[in-house]
Amino acid sequence: MSKSCKGLAVELVKCLSESPCMKEENRSYRDCAGEKPPVIPTECVGLRETYYQCKRGQVDMRTRIRGNKGY
Repeated sequence: MSKSCKGLAVELVKCLSESPCMKEENRSYRDCAGEKPPVIPTECVGLRETYYQCKRGQVDMRTRIRGNKGY
């Protein structure tokens, strides 16, 4: 994993581990990451989208040259 997205990944895992999806339903990170806001908090959804854009920017040649935008 690239270092530029590593902080976002850590924050996303921390947010998901505190969500009711993980605590009450005992589901996996992969299952909870795909859920919508009633199951996981909206801040987790925002972190998920930001992490997705960061990883997508690493594949896109235009952003690979310029670097990821500061989030």
